[in-house]
Amino acid sequence: MDIGNRLKELRIQKGLTQEELADRCELSKGFISQLERDLTSPSIATLVDILQCLGTDIREFFSESPKEEQIVFHDSDYFEKVDEELGNTVEWIIPNAQKNIMEPIRLTLKPGGSTYPDNPHEGEEFGYILQGSITIHIGTATHRAKKGESFYFVPAKKHYITSKTGAVLLWVSTPPSF
Repeated sequence: MDIGNRLKELRIQKGLTQEELADRCELSKGFISQLERDLTSPSIATLVDILQCLGTDIREFFSESPKEEQIVFHDSDYFEKVDEELGNTVEWIIPNAQKNIMEPIRLTLKPGGSTYPDNPHEGEEFGYILQGSITIHIGTATHRAKKGESFYFVPAKKHYITSKTGAVLLWVSTPPSF
């Protein structure tokens, strides 16, 4: 099996750029590029991480038979990324969502926590606050939302979320159109 080509096909199928995949896996874009061109080989641990970010696992990746579509997801299916520096935890609650129109995540912000500032991009952003309160920063404007409230915007400006007290929210984004 041509691992590099298969990874590239899977990445494209999920609608991700090399840079987006690299960010999710905490790898460099150059490393992803080298993998896809079979110029380097990943360790098993790195391959597992990459496949997890692509919504699959080693068994499915090397399997020749198609897998039945999963409808219900459990905690054990979630992919989690903790950023201690920014004080946040991102959980991809639908592991293979990169191939879908929507990509829902559960975002937990510690008191004083923040998301990484995201540059303007196509698509849409929606969120529903499950606990606590947040401030949404869009360009130079700020908007506050608390438990039970929601937000929606087109990410045409740099944007990020902060919380002074801590918060948990469901955040759904749609990818850029192709």
